Amino acid sequence: KPNRKLTFLYLANDVIQNSKRKGPEFTKDFAPVIVEAFKHVSSETDESCKKHLGRVLSIWEERSVYENDVLEQLKQALYGDKKPRKRTYEQIKVDENENCSSLGSPSEPPQTLDLVRALQDLENAASGDAAVHQRIASLPVEVQEVSLLDKITDKESGERLSKMVEDACMLLADYNGRLAAEIDDRKQLTRMLADFLRCQKEALAEKEHKLEVRNLFLI
Repeated sequence: KPNRKLTFLYLANDVIQNSKRKGPEFTKDFAPVIVEAFKHVSSETDESCKKHLGRVLSIWEERSVYENDVLEQLKQALYGDKKPRKRTYEQIKVDENENCSSLGSPSEPPQTLDLVRALQDLENAASGDAAVHQRIASLPVEVQEVSLLDKITDKESGERLSKMVEDACMLLADYNGRLAAEIDDRKQLTRMLADFLRCQKEALAEKEHKLEVRNLFLI
């Protein structure tokens, strides 16, 4: 299933991120196969899953997890010849007659509707997913305590524990991936809000200036 494969990439991301600090050889070992994995998953998933893959890729790029040549291969695998789609608010063109001046501004101001959508998206974010929180809190003690490995007495109990550990790893990897995506979304929203506030302040200053000029003519 596509979602299952996406979760495996989340798990790979978790290993890669941790190994970058503790064992960089894992990051290097993943490099030859991660591009093919991206190609495979992106070819079988919908736009929603591709969006999640794009977030993972943006995190790797931001944190310089891989060299530029590997990152470019990953972009090619995910987007093909098309460039990654930018955020909606970055695509907005400010008309010369609008109140918000874009001269010297760090980025284009977002529209109110974009802000509303971004806020609504965060309502379903990982940090607020009570059901997943409950599942994590309810993980059996066998997958949390290494000392309980001594209680494995036969192949059947070992296989049962192995299945429990695998399920727990998949759950945590998926949750970690969603958290990473949420962090990225919140950073984007912070920038959007800052741009929106700057725009409103500029518009207010312009209105106040026009009002002052008008009052001078009325005196």
